[in-house]
Amino acid sequence: MKRCEWVQDPLNAVYHDTEWGRPVHDDRVLFEFLTLEGAQAGLSWTTILKKRENYRKAFASFDPRKVAKFDPNKVTGLMQNEGIVRHRLKIESTISNARAFLAVQKEFGSFDAYVWQFVGGKPLVNHRKTLKDIPTRSAESDALSKDLKKRGFRFVGTTICYAFMQACGLVNDHTSVCDIRKL
Repeated sequence: MKRCEWVQDPLNAVYHDTEWGRPVHDDRVLFEFLTLEGAQAGLSWTTILKKRENYRKAFASFDPRKVAKFDPNKVTGLMQNEGIVRHRLKIESTISNARAFLAVQKEFGSFDAYVWQFVGGKPLVNHRKTLKDIPTRSAESDALSKDLKKRGFRFVGTTICYAFMQACGLVNDHTSVCDIRKL
C-alpha cells in the first residue's frame, strides 16, 4: 500500500489508514482530537499516539461534561500521571476547553455543526503531491483559531487547528500517491 510520506512506523500507519483525514461528526471524538492536537504542540504525533489510551483514561473518555468538572485536585493528580504529557497549562486548557466546548454545543446544538461551518459543511479536498506541499495553516484554520480563542479555548493556534482539521477530515491532505486518498 502506498501511503502519505509522513507515515514512518506501524502505529502511524494504522492511524493514517483508519482515521486521519476521514470526516468526523461525533462530538466526543472532535473533543478528543482537539485535546490531543493541543497536547501535541512541540512534540511528535507519535508520542501522542503512544499516550492516547492513557489520555482516554485520564480524561474520562473525553466526555466534555465530566472533564469540565475537573478541579484543582484532579489537576494535581494528572500532573503525576506519567501516561500523559505532564504540562500544567495543557492539562488546565483541556478542562477550560471542555467548558468552552459545552458552551459551543449549547449555542450551535453540537460542536460538529459549529466546526464544519468553517469548511462549508464538506471536506476541503486538496491536491498535494508531496509532504512539503502541505501547508501548516490555511484561511479556514486561521478563522477557526480566531473564533475558538474568542470563545475561551486555549492551545488552538492556527497550526494546531489545521492539524485538527486534517485529523478530523475537514481537510483532506492525503497526497496524490496515497492509496487512502482514493477511498
